[in-house]
Amino acid sequence: MDRERLIAHLKGEQERQIGIRVIDAAELAWKLNRPQITDFYDPYEQKVAKSVLSAIAEVGVMAFGGYNRAERSRLVIYPQFFLTEAIRSPIRVLQARGNLNFVEVKHGNYLGALVGLGLKREKLGDIICLADGCQVVAAAEVADYILQHWRYVHQVPVEVWEIDPEQMAVEPERVREIKATVASMRLDAVAAAGFGTSRTKIVREIKNERVKVNWKPITNPAHEIHLGDVLSVRSRGRVVVEQITSTTKKGRVGLVLKRMI
Repeated sequence: MDRERLIAHLKGEQERQIGIRVIDAAELAWKLNRPQITDFYDPYEQKVAKSVLSAIAEVGVMAFGGYNRAERSRLVIYPQFFLTEAIRSPIRVLQARGNLNFVEVKHGNYLGALVGLGLKREKLGDIICLADGCQVVAAAEVADYILQHWRYVHQVPVEVWEIDPEQMAVEPERVREIKATVASMRLDAVAAAGFGTSRTKIVREIKNERVKVNWKPITNPAHEIHLGDVLSVRSRGRVVVEQITSTTKKGRVGLVLKRMI
């Protein structure tokens, strides 16, 4: 495989490292005729990896995150013509429950408890917070370790057991269509329209590294947005640029945005 050609379109050291890792995995999958599994990737990392793998005809790729809209997923890279029905899921789903009525426990507390066990973030997928605990998507190879050693969250005792992915408490996604006009396709203008806030406030969010475009943090308010881009703000959902409809007489750009909450 021509590595330089396959990663020539990637930018920055982080993207190149992802590209090299998945090329290594693709070569192993093809040579050994056995699927290879990545760690959990966020949507941005998945996009980078798939942009490389799509140019390698010898292999295919499947994503496993536990549920359809999972943000973090592991990629299984398999040799061409491999029977995909024979691929075993590389993830397991665990549920933790405790008496959390008198303690405020958030996503970061659960993640911190798991990392405190000595686990790497790359071995953990999405964490869904519940009223009395959480559900965690974990790499299959570390699930037993978590079951054996995870006993506390924020000093509160928890019981941990394995569940079927079909038991995950995933809320239906709410989608709202927004029609708007913006002065330009700058990030601050489009994000302000999509999230229903002022440009001044969204610029502050951007500079505080709370805004992502296609799941990559962007700190430049003037970053140009394109059709199909996904904008996300921490704790405020996502906005997809669904259509660029027209330009008004005053030079404003018409947009159809879809906001997922």
